[in-house]
Amino acid sequence: MEQNGRWLSWAVELQSLAQAGLTYGRDAYDRERYQRIREISAEMAAHMSELPLEKVKGLFCNETGYQTPKLDTRAAIFQDGKILLVRENDGRWSLPGGWCDVNASVAENTAREVKEEAGLDVTVDRVIAIQDRAKHNRPVYAYGVCKVFLQCSVTGGRFEPNIETTEFRYFLPDELPELAGEKNNEEQIRMCFEAYHSEHWDTLFE
Repeated sequence: MEQNGRWLSWAVELQSLAQAGLTYGRDAYDRERYQRIREISAEMAAHMSELPLEKVKGLFCNETGYQTPKLDTRAAIFQDGKILLVRENDGRWSLPGGWCDVNASVAENTAREVKEEAGLDVTVDRVIAIQDRAKHNRPVYAYGVCKVFLQCSVTGGRFEPNIETTEFRYFLPDELPELAGEKNNEEQIRMCFEAYHSEHWDTLFE
């Protein structure tokens, strides 16, 4: 792991331990110590990621209860042997998807994200993979993320202008455009192609 990634990993672990202490600790003096450890972890993350401290605190220190990963879903949609990607506002491309809302299941969230970003109605057919983001995507985030890739089928709809994406297209595996690597990389796109071409795909998980 690159040096910055190692430091950030330590900061994430400190944050998790401090949050658990704040959740379950009852001694006032111990809680003060846990609070300070949490602040230090945010300062470390801000320093190593070059993000403003207040932004890191908002992402890193705004939850209560036991620390758990965030959930990100990504839809793999195919047509004529090509995979659908949406173009982000910065010009890079990604599988439709995003953070899972608290009031939505994984399947519901995936279908909603596809509708919002690509304008399409889909059914969610199978789970391709469940991944620990830190093992596959860069840069390392200051919090854990569990990524769920799902194969979907289009039932209708059409693209509508929106605030997140400017268009969608279907791509062959050897003609992929510049990807938003923090969301999905070439390895993950090719994994989706493998699932698509497999009649009996076993969900990958780690």
